[in-house]
Amino acid sequence: MTPKKLSRALSQLARHRESSSLMIWGPPGVGKSSLVAQVAEEQELELVDVRLSQLAPTDLRGLPVAEQGVSTWYPPEFLPRCGRGILFLDELNMATPAVQGVAQQLVLDRKVGNYTVPEGWMIWAAGNRREDQASVFQMPAPLANRFLHFTVEPSLKDFREYGRKVGLHERLLAFLAFRPELLHRLDAQQPAWPSPRTWELAHRLLQADLPVHAAVGDAAAGEFEAFVQVYASLPNWQKILAGIPGEAFPENPGARFALITSLAHHCQTVEQAVNTAVWLTENAPHEWGQLFFKELMPALRQQQLTAAFSRKFLATPELRGFLKEFKNLMEAA
Repeated sequence: MTPKKLSRALSQLARHRESSSLMIWGPPGVGKSSLVAQVAEEQELELVDVRLSQLAPTDLRGLPVAEQGVSTWYPPEFLPRCGRGILFLDELNMATPAVQGVAQQLVLDRKVGNYTVPEGWMIWAAGNRREDQASVFQMPAPLANRFLHFTVEPSLKDFREYGRKVGLHERLLAFLAFRPELLHRLDAQQPAWPSPRTWELAHRLLQADLPVHAAVGDAAAGEFEAFVQVYASLPNWQKILAGIPGEAFPENPGARFALITSLAHHCQTVEQAVNTAVWLTENAPHEWGQLFFKELMPALRQQQLTAAFSRKFLATPELRGFLKEFKNLMEAA
């Protein structure tokens, strides 16, 4: 499922205080840990994030201490003892079989040693799959059988929506729309490769005026830098948004795509959106206007401007020839 669908499912489970343990599977860099943290924050739940791959069995079971000739297990301080929240066992199947054995008792019995998971706490876990070329161990069948299992895959639509929300660099989002297969391309032979997580790191490098190859690798960075050069040749998008005539539509397909995504990204008002739509109907082939509306509608919906834009659109004579396509796009949005 997509990250957005998984987030909804996790929120529903958290809202209903579902006590069944769950396991989230997915490739590295897709945002599994971030989704759990986001749900915990939205539902006002505490979050205890335990990286099992970094623990020894005694780190989870606790240390044995002799008391009056009897060995007593003293549980670790990081395990929750009261309140409500999510006990998140991250990197579960990267842990050694011995640690997984202790985790199995925690998941199956909600207790280990002298420690018992409080009633208000849910146990969630996450891990990579074998096909993700991660250093994982086989999960014991009795442990796997006690989980609800969810698999998350990268989604360009979800990432771009998230990117617009948090303000990721417009050229980065435009490039990924142009080359969607580079959102996530695992390369076990290279230390840096593109994923949703590393594109966020690339955004930080761009803010610091640094090249992005350290985050996403040389191949993806090379393509991105070539795409950025196309941006330098684009028409003046500020004039287009303001409704000032005179700008010509580019001939190069890459420049056309870059311009459309840039215009949709910069539309902050209904007036700007309508001005751009009019300019496209007068200067660009019809399919590029369709692409503009496809890019524009999620941004308008995010700003709660969809209804106002529809009214202005329908009242603009220059746009009446696009009414049928616009109606279909509105229904799809």
